[in-house]
Amino acid sequence: MAKEIVDSMAMKRALTRMTYEIIEKNKGIEDLVIIGIKTRGIYLAKRIAQRLQQLEGATVPVGELDISLYRDDRHEIDNHHDPVVNSAKLGLDITDKQVILVDDVLFTGRTVRAALDALMDQGRPQKINVAVLVDRGHRELPIRADFVGKNIPTALDEQIAVEVEEIDGKDAIAIKKIK
Repeated sequence: MAKEIVDSMAMKRALTRMTYEIIEKNKGIEDLVIIGIKTRGIYLAKRIAQRLQQLEGATVPVGELDISLYRDDRHEIDNHHDPVVNSAKLGLDITDKQVILVDDVLFTGRTVRAALDALMDQGRPQKINVAVLVDRGHRELPIRADFVGKNIPTALDEQIAVEVEEIDGKDAIAIKKIK
């Protein structure tokens, strides 16, 4: 049973606050690129870019990053096929750019570590910042988010479920016990 702890309005406010923080920390949006980590991070990245457009009057490029081949918890690759590096489909140049890496939940830090490896294979950004909607703690690697929508401390037997309108039909953040 999941308990909703953040509704759609609170989620929108958190993303808006994060957007203002991004503008402030980067002193505007010049040379800014936003990269969303597949899957929900992509939709959050697009929303941040739309809000930046509204606030600053300029378009910020948005890329999509699939980190599945960079994960350190991936046990097997089909030996009959050569793996396809999906991260090559960023669709934009990140060299010398200010990259904002966006994901829905920061937990152990392993997803962000994999995303950093994938990004470095795509170019040499001037700077990379991490933006997450939810930081739930329990880091296994020395990684932190620069922009956080909500800090939601959890127990290890709990899970954070982020729902986005584009996939789930509504915006919400819920917490549930793992069986």
